[in-house]
Amino acid sequence: MLRVGITGGIGSGKSTVCKIISAMGYPVYNADIEAKKLTNQNPEIVRGVSTLFGKDIYVNGELDRKRVGQLVFANKDLLEQLNSIIHPVVSAHFEEWIKKNSNHTLLFKEAAILFESGAYKQVDRSIVVWAHNSLRIERVCKRDGVSEEEVKQRISNQMPQEQLVKRADYVINNNEDTLLTTQVVELIDKLLND
Repeated sequence: MLRVGITGGIGSGKSTVCKIISAMGYPVYNADIEAKKLTNQNPEIVRGVSTLFGKDIYVNGELDRKRVGQLVFANKDLLEQLNSIIHPVVSAHFEEWIKKNSNHTLLFKEAAILFESGAYKQVDRSIVVWAHNSLRIERVCKRDGVSEEEVKQRISNQMPQEQLVKRADYVINNNEDTLLTTQVVELIDKLLND
């Protein structure tokens, strides 16, 4: 069994790549989705996040993500503190998921901050999905209904794409000038034959 991490900056298209992989029959653990669930349900996270931001950060049992986003994307220290509460729990949750899916030859973990969070240590190979910044900004503005400035702020809090590319084992170009599905199929073939 090979564990493969998939990452990329906001708007790069990593979720699209993961949908293709999932459609091919390979299990994909989405760290962001699981972290969101755990942030509302895991007592350890709820306690830590409430201590960090105050109890009113949860409204009707749900984390006020918009407010948290506004606070952490403007303050790297707060973001690091939040990540130190959430990531260890998500990491343990991923290990449990691995055990449940151990009958598969390839398992994938989609994580926006694979390298920054240390999650790369849980995988054998890493893939970065890459796209030009202008295209990423356009995609996120359209998808999330936010301003260009907000997207640039989010990008500034992420590892630069050039660093991601240097650290990755494989790179998928999602600039819409090369077929994405073809690249994914070829990469799966490489992973199966490495």
